[in-house]
Amino acid sequence: MARKKAATPKETRVTLNTIAQHLGLTPGTVSAALNNSAASRSIPEHTKARILRAARDLNYRPNYFARSLRLQRTYTIGIITEEIGDPYGAMVISGVEEYLRKHNYFFLTVAHRHDQKVLQTYSQMLLARGVEGFITIDTSIKDQPARPTVAVAGHQRVKGVTNITLDEKLAARLGLSYLHELGHEDIAFFKGSPLSSDSSARWTAICEVAADLGVRIRPELTVQIDSIDPSPNLGYPFGRELLTRNKRFTALYAYNDISAMGAMLAFREACLRVPGDVSVVGLDDIPMAAFADPGLTTIRQPLQRMGQIAAKTVIDRIEGNAHYLQEIVVEPELVIRASTGPVGSPIKD
Repeated sequence: MARKKAATPKETRVTLNTIAQHLGLTPGTVSAALNNSAASRSIPEHTKARILRAARDLNYRPNYFARSLRLQRTYTIGIITEEIGDPYGAMVISGVEEYLRKHNYFFLTVAHRHDQKVLQTYSQMLLARGVEGFITIDTSIKDQPARPTVAVAGHQRVKGVTNITLDEKLAARLGLSYLHELGHEDIAFFKGSPLSSDSSARWTAICEVAADLGVRIRPELTVQIDSIDPSPNLGYPFGRELLTRNKRFTALYAYNDISAMGAMLAFREACLRVPGDVSVVGLDDIPMAAFADPGLTTIRQPLQRMGQIAAKTVIDRIEGNAHYLQEIVVEPELVIRASTGPVGSPIKD
């Protein structure tokens, strides 16, 4: 006769009660500490540390589905972004994910590609799936949302929306002052696509700072980007267009890093040295900027930190832990790499 297979021992599920009995505490105390709820403020730090250590040692896995049913909450945030895979948005989402994961929240992400109909449809779909708040990235919001909302690079003043924005005027001052100090007077500019939420505020800041510094903004050296390509191809055709105008310039102040890197490729194909003939400055400091050829001088946005701030802000508003703020402004930083230098051999008329 064939032998019967020995039954596999069933794994004992570790619950809040398991941890509570193990430590000699009440399940409520354990729950408050693990969920970092308001009640946890009265729990001594050494007790919290014991609870967290025991949860790790016992391999505790929280039942989020049961918690959602019990509390009638989903602990889910809807992230609405312009493009999946865009280096700018990816860094912001990385910061959002890191903060939400640490605070036991989930997120759903949708991309609208600046299509207003798609944006409206996706917003309704996320609401139907029970999201408790929204984080938008490079998305213009026009109407008051139905849930607490934080906009990274939104710029529209809408009731109920907290905008997290870069200090664009300081960014422009850092970049243009640096080029000015290097002796650059004939500076070309890339204006961002009108579809990008940052474009208008960034260009206004550039114009104001240029006037303060005495830097001329010449129409023949200003190129309007009309694409939202998330690759360096965003700047490549516009770099070529700038060269066909045959106007003297010794530096390019690009809309962002992606457009700057595309322009550098166009310049190299025209046998121009970067920075010997043309210095190039970008904005964002996406990861690939440091590995461009040459390394790109840029104005750094703390994109990952902006994502963390967005996540914290929306959770605080959902849980009633903070007052509503209309705007949170973050400061940029100049990062100098090999794409800039003193005026060398300018392009001839």
